[in-house]
Amino acid sequence: MRYWLFKSEPDAWSWDQQMAKGDLGEEWSGVRNYQARNFMREMVLGDLGFFYHSQSDKAVVGIVSVIATVHPDSTSDDPAWECVDLKAVQAMPRPVTLAAIKAQPDLADMALVKSPRLSVQPVSADQWAIICKMGGL
Repeated sequence: MRYWLFKSEPDAWSWDQQMAKGDLGEEWSGVRNYQARNFMREMVLGDLGFFYHSQSDKAVVGIVSVIATVHPDSTSDDPAWECVDLKAVQAMPRPVTLAAIKAQPDLADMALVKSPRLSVQPVSADQWAIICKMGGL
């Protein structure tokens, strides 16, 4: 299993909306960055990811699971754009802010810190464990 981080602006797609989808989940559509798309091509069923609210909140607010591997993005007519489907697994008991992540020396190499604009990014197992602990899991 691998770990990921998925960024979303809460006014475009929020954690509450993701949770409301239940086991049906939702397509992680609209990604128009080749590197982010390529990361989605690496995902397998059951991979876990942090759901990160960008813009105003700037915090990891939940955990999602990949429930469908890469397929054409329904929001594009261009076959180059693909996406995965995600379902909510659980909310973080305590959201983990970007400021808290940046303050943690063991997370200095995290893609969220080094490549903050990338909407889909890998997370190492060690980074995953640290953020889960910070969030109360």
